[in-house]
Amino acid sequence: MADLSFHKSTRRLLGAFAAVSIAFAAGATAASAETDIKMVLNWKYQGPQGLLFLAEDNGYFKEAGLNVTMDQGNGSGAAVPLVANGTYDIGFGDINALIEYASKKPEDAPVAVFMMYNRPPFTIAVKADSDIKEPKDLPGHTLGGAANDGALKLFPAFCAITGIDCTKIEITNMQPNLREQMLMQGQVDGVFGYVNTIRFSAKLIGVDPEKEIRFINYGDYGMDLYSNAIIVSKKFVTEHPDAVKAFVAALNKGIKDAIADPEAAIASVSKREPLIKPDIERERFDATLADEMNHPELATVGLGNVDEARLAKSIDILVKANDLPRTPAVSEVFDPSFLPPKDELLTSLK
Repeated sequence: MADLSFHKSTRRLLGAFAAVSIAFAAGATAASAETDIKMVLNWKYQGPQGLLFLAEDNGYFKEAGLNVTMDQGNGSGAAVPLVANGTYDIGFGDINALIEYASKKPEDAPVAVFMMYNRPPFTIAVKADSDIKEPKDLPGHTLGGAANDGALKLFPAFCAITGIDCTKIEITNMQPNLREQMLMQGQVDGVFGYVNTIRFSAKLIGVDPEKEIRFINYGDYGMDLYSNAIIVSKKFVTEHPDAVKAFVAALNKGIKDAIADPEAAIASVSKREPLIKPDIERERFDATLADEMNHPELATVGLGNVDEARLAKSIDILVKANDLPRTPAVSEVFDPSFLPPKDELLTSLK
């Protein structure tokens, strides 16, 4: 009887151990069941990237079951094909480049799910003492830009809308880090870029952009376009819709934190790139909020969403000006279904 009792006790003990082991294994599996996301940024590590980094540093991606890797980018336009071809799942890229891609390759085009920059930052910067004062002065001059620069990619549309002859303007490509130097040294007559990228990069090389640079802004000439958005590959949207929704919700929380505490956002950038100048990157951060994210529609649709009529007009502008093969529907370009509820979106950046 004692032996039988011993064996029963042993079986109970082994059963308990097995149950604990199964529970532990299940817990370990759940803990490791994060969704990996590879993301490419629009540019190098600068102040505005703190809007994304803070979501990671405050643990929002992790809480949502996401393992997000964010790599530096090489231009807002460059993010679109990198997401389309599967190199990255998500990108922070120019929606105008996405529109062009969707027109030409609708079966592969990514879709935007969160609009970050709702005002057009595209510009041509010239020296303040230049004889180029408006678009009609550009023919006969040389302009330079990085191959994947959003403003350069939109230049044919800008020419069409302003009625200037693009063929009489010489375009040269340059490395992004040489742009402001080449402009100030007179190697080119003007450069393409985003207003605040040029403005603060000029400051970093000792140039006063308020006194030494003139900006010819696309938005002043009828191009009221959207700009950078969070874009997602078709494959990732199809296979991981819940992860996309979780990513957008986490990002939305991080943006709120960054706007409430800009110094924390800049600290997140410094953590990744210790060589930045925090004071200048804080200025760049503030200017981005004021100039690129503060369209009047914000009060109505909320940060992250779009005005469909305005986006449709933007699509028409690009299709006509660039003679694109087809006009993508708004739904092909932007999908609002992944956004948090409207009352969770920012309607003011103050």
